[in-house]
Amino acid sequence: MINFSLKDKIALITGASRGIGEDIALTLAQYGAHCILASRKMEALIPVKEKITLLGGTADIMACHVGDLNQIEMLFSNIKSMFGRLDILVNGRLDILVNNAATNPYFGDMLGADSSVWEKTFDVNLKGPFFITQKAIKLMIETGTKGSIVNISSVNGIKPAPYQGIYSITKAGLIAMTKAFAKEFANKGIRVNAVLPGLTDTKFSKAIIDNESIYDYAVSQIPMGRHAQPSEISGAVLYLVSEASSFSTGSLIVCDGGMLA
Repeated sequence: MINFSLKDKIALITGASRGIGEDIALTLAQYGAHCILASRKMEALIPVKEKITLLGGTADIMACHVGDLNQIEMLFSNIKSMFGRLDILVNGRLDILVNNAATNPYFGDMLGADSSVWEKTFDVNLKGPFFITQKAIKLMIETGTKGSIVNISSVNGIKPAPYQGIYSITKAGLIAMTKAFAKEFANKGIRVNAVLPGLTDTKFSKAIIDNESIYDYAVSQIPMGRHAQPSEISGAVLYLVSEASSFSTGSLIVCDGGMLA
């Protein structure tokens, strides 16, 4: 039988307070992972932890703005300090990392974007995931863990969407980052893959879904004729972090209803 079990695995999910990140956390917890939930605001994670507990799972919550390198440092310091606190947390181990946190503060033409827009989008969508991945891999090597890392990129990283140029550039960079880490650490037993969602029903995409003319255009580009639900993305993540994908690294799973076909 194909093994999707995550029993005794420790999974860090960034941007876990809502949307795709929340659904990923719930899914991984249901399959046995102890989830470390990270988001800018600790209080936003409390409802997600409560949902996981009701499902019979376990989770910890930690505040971390992924665009702030000092907060990333503190996040991993906290993870390492969890030595022996729970039976499941053996030697401060980390088995799974899902880089999900992202931002898109600017919706407009490329010529109208100033440096502050670029810096904010780059810091959260690319620089932060790079240094989180770097620290996660160092911890995996230190503890002898054959880990799995999944980066949540976007179809925009392959086909930039109108008025989302800066966001699309950072997501393209995340795809390149995925492949670079995958090649460099495959011989350590650490796999790095990416999931590329299309239009998905989240607060992040509310500006598109709630605008009838923009939404109609977006859906016209999707052969399935609809947008996705977060649960249709988390299944791909489950596959990539489980033993079911043990020979996959540097790969991209596109969940876009056929848009890129």
